[in-house]
Amino acid sequence: MSYVGRSAAEREAMLASIGVARFEDLLIDVPRALRVDGPLDVPAAASELELRAEVGAIAAKNDAARDVPSFLGGGLYDHYIPSALPRVALRSEFMTAYTPYQPEVAQGTLQVIFEFQSMIAELTGLDVANASLYDGASAVVEAAYLARAQTGRDGIVVAGALHPHYEQALGTFHGAEHVTHVAHDPATGIVTPAALTAAIGPTTACVMLQYPNFFGAIEDLKALIDTAHAAGALAVVAADPIALALLTPPGTLGADLCVGEAQSLGAPISFGGPVCGFFAGKKEFVRRFPGRIVGQTVDGQGSRGFVLTLQTREQHIRREKATSNICTNQGLIALMNTIYLSLLGKQGLIDVATLCFQKTHYAAQRAKVVAGVEVAFASSYLREVALKLPLPAAQAIKKGRELGVLLGVDGAAFGKDSANLLLVAATEKRTKAEIDQWAAALAQAVKGGAR
Repeated sequence: MSYVGRSAAEREAMLASIGVARFEDLLIDVPRALRVDGPLDVPAAASELELRAEVGAIAAKNDAARDVPSFLGGGLYDHYIPSALPRVALRSEFMTAYTPYQPEVAQGTLQVIFEFQSMIAELTGLDVANASLYDGASAVVEAAYLARAQTGRDGIVVAGALHPHYEQALGTFHGAEHVTHVAHDPATGIVTPAALTAAIGPTTACVMLQYPNFFGAIEDLKALIDTAHAAGALAVVAADPIALALLTPPGTLGADLCVGEAQSLGAPISFGGPVCGFFAGKKEFVRRFPGRIVGQTVDGQGSRGFVLTLQTREQHIRREKATSNICTNQGLIALMNTIYLSLLGKQGLIDVATLCFQKTHYAAQRAKVVAGVEVAFASSYLREVALKLPLPAAQAIKKGRELGVLLGVDGAAFGKDSANLLLVAATEKRTKAEIDQWAAALAQAVKGGAR
């Protein structure tokens, strides 16, 4: 009812200044049945020892990836995080540097962001990257804003298996009436240029592609990008940064913007967040980029320094002319991404992606010998594969948990037509023994569900 530290006299003076006698007079619009009289009905205070024991017992009910083999994917992945990463990222200098409001004073923070931008630009094959966004979904939404402003058009065409959460975010921010979905080929899991051409029109601002797509399938990205450009639309690619270690960068194939989720680069899954979105594009669009961009310069003495080159913050820069409502960046997670990429280096990242490729394909081979299980789509895949089961994936997943394995992601969570799809990702952490254990659990789950 009051701020900590306010005395009774101060509270009475505050109420008198606004013309009411009691605090309760401020609640007249709240139905009395919804008001609480007296102290809240909560348990008594617990000691730290008791609290840790209680919270620990609750946490133990979770099947954590650190305790059981996890084959979950669908946008967040269980990768190994080098021990040096948290030791550096959790230093007080970084933990307390929320965001560079007085940027040039925070040279260390600006340098980290500059290195993050440089690495993302190299991975995506594009000219410029920003300081990060909140997550992959917000990056997709912001890319659509840029495309609409750049082209003067309103339409957004979603090509096939874009992450369903990304598509939902597009509908929420831009209006479902502006979003057109192009169905993927049910046999291959990818979109054909012909199907895309039929959906694009003179009002299309951008085409949203995913690389690899949500089902793990690798689209014919160059053909789809050329199709978008032929209609005067921008080509936006939501990419997996681990996969980009092996795939041709979207920028090299002509993409105008490349966005995505950077959690796999050194950030824990942690119940789905916090995570970090990345945003890169051609230099010609840089004035419409959301958020911040850090640049490199020299000071008056000729020494290397870093500055906040662009910041399209509506609050204090462009206001009603701002290109975006994004007003900050995921500084700490972007720092973790930067440390991860620095520790691994170019070859290390290629090694991680290669191991993911090999282990996911081994898992698929093991799955195909299980009666009734097949790879869902006849297309290339890299680090994630969709399996078609003879029973709802939810049933198999439940049985897998009983057997101590997280079998994968239930396709039903992303559409009623995908109830029998199991999305499986085997990262570099999964051993051959764990994959064999997963295959045995899958076989047992399928056999039990067929009865």
